[in-house]
Amino acid sequence: MIITFLISAISIILAITIHEFSHAFVADRLGDPTPRAHGRLTLNPLKHLDPLGTLALFIFRFGWGKPIPIDPMNLKNPSRGEMLISLAGPASNLVTALIFSLAFRFLPIANIPLLIAFFYTTIAISITLAIFNLIPLYPLDGSKIFLGLLPEEKRESWEQALVQYSTPILLLLLIPFTGNSLISTVIFPIINFFLRLLLPIGFF
Repeated sequence: MIITFLISAISIILAITIHEFSHAFVADRLGDPTPRAHGRLTLNPLKHLDPLGTLALFIFRFGWGKPIPIDPMNLKNPSRGEMLISLAGPASNLVTALIFSLAFRFLPIANIPLLIAFFYTTIAISITLAIFNLIPLYPLDGSKIFLGLLPEEKRESWEQALVQYSTPILLLLLIPFTGNSLISTVIFPIINFFLRLLLPIGFF
């Protein structure tokens, strides 16, 4: 039990750190020095962990990290820039899952149970973090991605609606009315699809 908890903890910390660092890295590359000024352009997990979001990953199997501060005014194209910055987090988790999947297949770890458990858990958590954060509700990454895809004339009204209604909607989606929350009913089939795609045959 302790070993399982430690493996999960390490995988969660790794996934959140990569996720948030990727936001900061892309923002920095697009010309916004804000994340660097706040000490977020780092792979130090202590800078990126949100206590509630990390706890949610342990309990609900999906969660979030501490938001990366950005200033859209520093971006040449604020709406496109914010969309790319937001997309960087989930994309980095999917890339992490892919890298661990390739390592899982080709490294000689078949007889090392701890490594098998670590690779499997990291892949599963990375995929879960990516898919959950693509939900188009504030403050998840999907909200900025969704807004970035909208015509400019509709963006402001949709942003106001997301800020106003996202929290109650998200809480409603997280409540397990019939044993499973509505959000898990929606995203778990997507997560399972990626797990089947990335894990070697016989591990899912």
